[in-house]
Amino acid sequence: MPLNKRTPLYQQHVNHEGKIIDFCGWDMPINYGSQIEEHNFVRESAGIFDVSHMTVIDVSGEDAREYLRYILANDVAKLDKVGQALYSAMLNHDGHVLDDLIVYRIKSGYRLVTNCATRQKDLRWLIQNTDGFRVSIQEKSRLAIIAIHGPESITKCCELLSTENARMVRELKYFQGAEAGNWLIARTGYTGELGLEFIIPDEDAPRLWDQSIELGVTPIGLGARDTLRLEAGMNLYGQEMDESISPLSANMEKTIAYEHPNREFIGKPALIAHSELQKAGKIPVLKGLVLEKRGMLRTGQKVLTDSGEGLITSGGFSPTLKHSIALARIPVSSSSCEVEVRGISTPVRIVEPNFVRFGKRVFE
Repeated sequence: MPLNKRTPLYQQHVNHEGKIIDFCGWDMPINYGSQIEEHNFVRESAGIFDVSHMTVIDVSGEDAREYLRYILANDVAKLDKVGQALYSAMLNHDGHVLDDLIVYRIKSGYRLVTNCATRQKDLRWLIQNTDGFRVSIQEKSRLAIIAIHGPESITKCCELLSTENARMVRELKYFQGAEAGNWLIARTGYTGELGLEFIIPDEDAPRLWDQSIELGVTPIGLGARDTLRLEAGMNLYGQEMDESISPLSANMEKTIAYEHPNREFIGKPALIAHSELQKAGKIPVLKGLVLEKRGMLRTGQKVLTDSGEGLITSGGFSPTLKHSIALARIPVSSSSCEVEVRGISTPVRIVEPNFVRFGKRVFE
């Protein structure tokens, strides 16, 4: 018996000569040869990712809507139609990030997709906060998740689907999904590219994977997934945020719903206090850094701004831009920044934390 968990696509990874690593207790492919080539393939064509290690949790019952309005910082009341989705933080009472997740409105209630590393913590938190709510919390451990992303992804996917389902997929807007039998197909993802995510029964995953490869979609490992999400300015739990970090310091302000003043949610009083502290310059912000000269911005590296020290939360080489980029937590009022490169203090540009979307540079 393997010591680590394996997804229903493990044999496909082995067949395609994926380099298998331990990722949070799962045997997962870091790459299938060249991480940069995989990255570029997603930006230029279409790539397929196994993200079945993520945790799928269904929330149903008479009070499911009000329960999620209490447990999440974003407001599921925005999901007024089946198929809609939103991104949210789940906070503790200190207003810090327990996890970030996507919640889908489905026919039977709501479906949450959370991080694999936080699985036990998330399930425990969700269950222990059900008091007073008539809800059911059910982990869907027999569902796989496959992401197909890139400019050619929708076209490729439609070749695999029935005429009716292909028409349905073409009509989906960003952060919308549709149920096709026991499949959930959604326009969500983690790359900053056009694409779909399929949440499907384990037994259907190998066939979808193999048929996609036959159409010329390339398998993509976790390494390229990370550089793609960094270029898109998307957070990684454990780096951009965790249980000690406010969402206000993780570029998540837009995912906090204050619209209904009478709605109480876990962490709201603390967040209001965080906002005042940030205005006073006592809580940092997450920004993007750009080093267009030779050198590398690395995760965990300290930076020095004109307002004090900061820290790179995620950094590395951008295959699309051909230079180094980073996400960094820095003092609110910072206008200039330096980082040590090969022992020399080197200026870097501060930009909004979003570098590439749909294959194009987006910062000034």
